Amino acid sequence: MLKRGFKVMMAEANAVIESVSVQDAAYLLDDPDVLFVDVRETVERETDGCIPGSIHAPRGMLEFAADPECPAYNPAFTLDRRLLLYCGTGGRSVLGAKTLLDMGYPEVASLAGGYAAWVAANKKQP
Repeated sequence: MLKRGFKVMMAEANAVIESVSVQDAAYLLDDPDVLFVDVRETVERETDGCIPGSIHAPRGMLEFAADPECPAYNPAFTLDRRLLLYCGTGGRSVLGAKTLLDMGYPEVASLAGGYAAWVAANKKQP
């Protein structure tokens, strides 16, 4: 048996990560102090679209994209911006947000329900 399975990891992450509703996230789209980060796989982003203005940092590469000492660092990641992560339905973004919090990013949140909730709320831009 695993010492810490995904259920435990999700519960730990949800206990410390802010969850932002789709309705609240829509108000943050034009805020220059908020960075929307799509942690889905490339094929998901290409096939299903994305939240306008978001950057892409797949969950498997998130730590590399967020670390200034890494050659794969994306300079959009800064400590003075609020990071709002999203994935397909919310699981990967919660775990990714917890990782960024552990790395030292002070303001990290996850989009409740992920991109599926965004689309369902008709927030997807054509």
